[in-house]
Amino acid sequence: MQRTRLSTLIDDLGDQLSLWLVNPWRRVSLVLLSLLLGYFVAVSLAAIAGQAAVQDTIVSAFLVIAAELISWLVYSRRWRDPELLKTIPKPLWIDCLNGFKMGAVYALCVEAFKLGS
Repeated sequence: MQRTRLSTLIDDLGDQLSLWLVNPWRRVSLVLLSLLLGYFVAVSLAAIAGQAAVQDTIVSAFLVIAAELISWLVYSRRWRDPELLKTIPKPLWIDCLNGFKMGAVYALCVEAFKLGS
């Protein structure tokens, strides 16, 4: 690919962002934000899908499949180095995706408790 000013600018911004995210407190704050975003999305989705009570089965099946795929991605063995027998640090987007999933599952459990009482 040809090096243009736009591609150089995007590469430099990506490098600066990755250097900015090296700080562990920033990483934790992004994971916490994704956890809260997952909570918000799940509560909103439960309210929207439960309003008409037509697509409850489809939405719940989609949520279960999405949670299982995220769990498979996060907890798979690809983050372990078989030669060194140690774990490789996961990328930030994997941790944020897992935080999103945990927030969504927690929100759905809270909604189930609210409906059950």
